[in-house]
Amino acid sequence: MITPGRDGTTLHPAQVPVQTKLAAAWTSFMFFYVYVDLLGLYKPGVVEDILKGKVFTFDISQTFAVTALALTAVPVLMILLSTALPIRANRVTNLVVAILLVPYMAFNVFGGEWLVYYGLGLALEMVILGFILRTAWTWSATTPAASVNSYSQLQHS
Repeated sequence: MITPGRDGTTLHPAQVPVQTKLAAAWTSFMFFYVYVDLLGLYKPGVVEDILKGKVFTFDISQTFAVTALALTAVPVLMILLSTALPIRANRVTNLVVAILLVPYMAFNVFGGEWLVYYGLGLALEMVILGFILRTAWTWSATTPAASVNSYSQLQHS
């Protein structure tokens, strides 16, 4: 769709490469993933439990910290991989990782208290994972926006 601008020039819709859309979606997902946990620290009793060495029902240990870091690294690495992997591997990796994250994220809503807060966090994360799955699933080899060349050509015109 071509839209006339206020100054009479023609505005053309930008053709954003699929890789960029996926990286942006993983970045958005990462923000929610981190902020749900960060803002959850304001829940009464959480900091006291942390000072006693507990997070939810888990003992804080090196194993807990390594596991938490590894789980956080997944969406962080997906930001990079969405822009660096070849198209076929990129598509498969995005589909597999997003599918695996759906049940893991759903598990996080079962904390007992603050169901509305964690439910909203889960809903927002699921919308983004849905976008990632739809984008990767519908990504075809013939999509002109799949190559950075289309995007570069628009930038230089």
